[in-house]
Amino acid sequence: MDSKFDENDNVLYLQITEEIDHHKAEKIRRLMDNEITRFMPRKIVFDFSNVSFMDSAGIGLLIGRYKLIKLLGGTAEIININKTISKVLEMSGILKIIPIQNEENVC
Repeated sequence: MDSKFDENDNVLYLQITEEIDHHKAEKIRRLMDNEITRFMPRKIVFDFSNVSFMDSAGIGLLIGRYKLIKLLGGTAEIININKTISKVLEMSGILKIIPIQNEENVC
């Protein structure tokens, strides 16, 4: 997983670089939590451009990071998802709390 922090806008971009399943979710969670506590951003942006698969562990991962950023008074967004990931997120109901944004509007 790669991350980038934009100091001017206080936005943390988290680019997930692998599939999200129950085997990898814990590792990704630790990396994300470290970056969130390190930068204390006002917004996190989950970039799914390199994710081709996600199971329910990914839903839990997103919800947990969403709760963390809300505790810090921030918001979350999702960018660059494919149709398969979009369906998983839509069926889970997570899109009601974490919106999908067009990449052009975020950067």
